[in-house]
Amino acid sequence: MGGRQVLAARRLLAGSLDGELPEPDLVTAARAVVAELGAPDRLLELVNELASGAGDPEACARLSYRHVLGFDKLLLIDGGPRQMLRAHVWHPGAGAIGEDDIHNHRSPLASHVVRGRLAMELYEVDDADDGGIAAARYAESLAERSADWVLRPAGRARLRLTHVGQYTAGSSYALPAHTLHRAWCDTDAPTVTLFLETGAERRRHTDVFTAAGPHPGAVAKVPLTTEEYLGALRELAERLRTL
Repeated sequence: MGGRQVLAARRLLAGSLDGELPEPDLVTAARAVVAELGAPDRLLELVNELASGAGDPEACARLSYRHVLGFDKLLLIDGGPRQMLRAHVWHPGAGAIGEDDIHNHRSPLASHVVRGRLAMELYEVDDADDGGIAAARYAESLAERSADWVLRPAGRARLRLTHVGQYTAGSSYALPAHTLHRAWCDTDAPTVTLFLETGAERRRHTDVFTAAGPHPGAVAKVPLTTEEYLGALRELAERLRTL
């Protein structure tokens, strides 16, 4: 069952994000939504409600896990293929398999930094730039009979760095689906972000580039149990109370 904050978040997502919008307008709308829902007091109320069992904790737990990029990915609101609202808890020095990967996404995204600081780099493929970064290219998709990540080699490429930025608590960013980027926790304490993927259509695969050596062909995605999920939400609520 949904509580007051869960229902309010669902109404905001459904009312603000029309999947038929052109991508630039959808990206702008998504950024406004995460900024509103990511206000610390409002997000704390939503997380407390979810931690008490509101919504569908069993289903959300099945889509929550430690991501290969090194952060905890906690699904808060499942709006179907058009809207997925998540909390990301980034841990400094996580040592994850893909923490140095440069990648894009299946759909447009927006993120609001609630606590801590996130660093970001943006890239473009530029095979004509001999001074660029040489990287192995992979096509990343989901396994047919599981949710595991599958990485298929797709040749070599050179990347050009186009932007470097830092996002502190209270700031937001939004990116079209094809934007190549790398992000990481830029503080000694965990960083919390509210993350939204949206759009009527999702790409079948993403592009992943790495200069750190070959990737394994598949990486298991291990979902949280319901109890682990609710425990992670309670821990997140404690982090939000100390803002």
